[in-house]
Amino acid sequence: MEAQFKKHRRLKGLGLGLAIFLALCILGFYAYTSDYYHADATARAVMTTDSTIEVADDLTILHPEHPNGTGLIFYPGAKVEAKAYLPLLEKLKDQGITCVLVKMPYNMAIFNPNAADGVYAAVPEISRWYIGGHSMGGAMASSYAAGHPQDVEGLILLGAYIYGDYPPEKTLTVYGSFNANLEKNINYTENIVVIEGGNHAQFGNYGAQKGDPPATISPEEQQNAAVAAMVDFMKEK
Repeated sequence: MEAQFKKHRRLKGLGLGLAIFLALCILGFYAYTSDYYHADATARAVMTTDSTIEVADDLTILHPEHPNGTGLIFYPGAKVEAKAYLPLLEKLKDQGITCVLVKMPYNMAIFNPNAADGVYAAVPEISRWYIGGHSMGGAMASSYAAGHPQDVEGLILLGAYIYGDYPPEKTLTVYGSFNANLEKNINYTENIVVIEGGNHAQFGNYGAQKGDPPATISPEEQQNAAVAAMVDFMKEK
């Protein structure tokens, strides 16, 4: 009887310890994901001044005045508020490209890499889709493109490189010259654009990023260069 009591007490202690461990893991996860980069005033202003923007659940859709039938699905970088990419995408929208910005769970594209599946029905008038993203968002967009080659015309990576089995000739890779450590992970030569003076963070409007060297050009200049490369790439396909 005493042995059974001791065994029960040990099991109870193990259960309590496991519960505490799980609680700490959950608290740690929420602490980690709640500390993210917020969109700056320039990005937030786009939401209030651009009447073409439509918000449908986790999708922010930027409708051009004169759409050309091409659309871009965009995945944000890790721990970056999705709205931070509105200035970049607004410039692209002004070129006739319909842009769909996807808000990710906990601001992490890794938790919903197949989010693009929900975009096509929301914007049925688009006949040619591209998918792209920044940093981790680019990696998850690359993974999606590799798994759904029939759904997208091409892949656009900002501050990221091909992740998965997707053809480089159908991929545009854009990064800042101060994000040079990215080069060691790029084992292809097709469609690469290096923006002189640019860094990793300035594809979005969310301020300085830890570990990222300061850029010598403005966010607007870096985004203008990226948009020019993106438009040229999509015209060629």
